[in-house]
Amino acid sequence: MKLDPVEMSTLDVYRLMIRTIVPRPIAWISSVSPDGVRNIAPFSFFTGITTDPPTVCFAPARKPGAVKKDTLANVEATGEFVINVVSEEQSEAMNDTATDYPPEVDEFERAGLTPVASEIVSPPRIGESPIHMECKLQTTVAVGNKGGILVIGQVVMFHIDPRVVADGKVDAGLLRAVGRLGGQEYCRTTDRFVLERKKFRHDVT
Repeated sequence: MKLDPVEMSTLDVYRLMIRTIVPRPIAWISSVSPDGVRNIAPFSFFTGITTDPPTVCFAPARKPGAVKKDTLANVEATGEFVINVVSEEQSEAMNDTATDYPPEVDEFERAGLTPVASEIVSPPRIGESPIHMECKLQTTVAVGNKGGILVIGQVVMFHIDPRVVADGKVDAGLLRAVGRLGGQEYCRTTDRFVLERKKFRHDVT
């Protein structure tokens, strides 16, 4: 089966990508508008880029008519955002914040979430989330000719709940992060397996 993206609609390409690039981590992003309205939204086109400096990226899609989503507008205007990790316990609240609310709606209040002051950036952290990354905008990259935007930010502060730490490391079993699949499906990280990384030995023929 071969599919030429040039011959496909944008929607069909989107549906194909979200069902084949799986599972995807979720960046639950809190931001603040220039007028001080707090916003939260989840994004699954998200990943880490580098560790020195710690850098992350996410790619918010546009609304119909190529209108910017509130998160993108806020980040471009203020240069700051917070990535909050989603555990199973926050799944329903995360889904609530995926609703396309008007810009004037405070999604902390609408979803019943607790705003916690960040140390360096202005947007608050989500108190219920076990891990937060305070980020400063580094740059945005326009991709394609239909309004695609890649947002790149530097992590300037990590916050880790001790309850998800074991032996000095974040423990996946304690974190219980959720991932995004296609359509309305999500996945858990409870079924895991280990593969030991092999090392090439030059003295073995």
